[in-house]
Amino acid sequence: MGITKVTRNYQITLPSDVRESMDIAIGDKITVVPDKGEAVIKKVKKDTIERAFGAWGKSKESGVEYVKRIRGEEEKRLKRLGL
Repeated sequence: MGITKVTRNYQITLPSDVRESMDIAIGDKITVVPDKGEAVIKKVKKDTIERAFGAWGKSKESGVEYVKRIRGEEEKRLKRLGL
């Protein structure tokens, strides 16, 4: 258990023993959750992020291409309906 202090910008440095025991590396994401007056730090698993955005990651088209395709389909439907 390491001790760290909060800087004037409310930042902290995780002590090396905490980083090593939790396998936290540069670029990893963590959550800080208040729990009964304490702050609980958890490492965010990469698969959690992939599950949240995984459906988009399997697509071959970019976000811009997707929007253009959807808009084009709408225009075709409106023309077909005579609107």
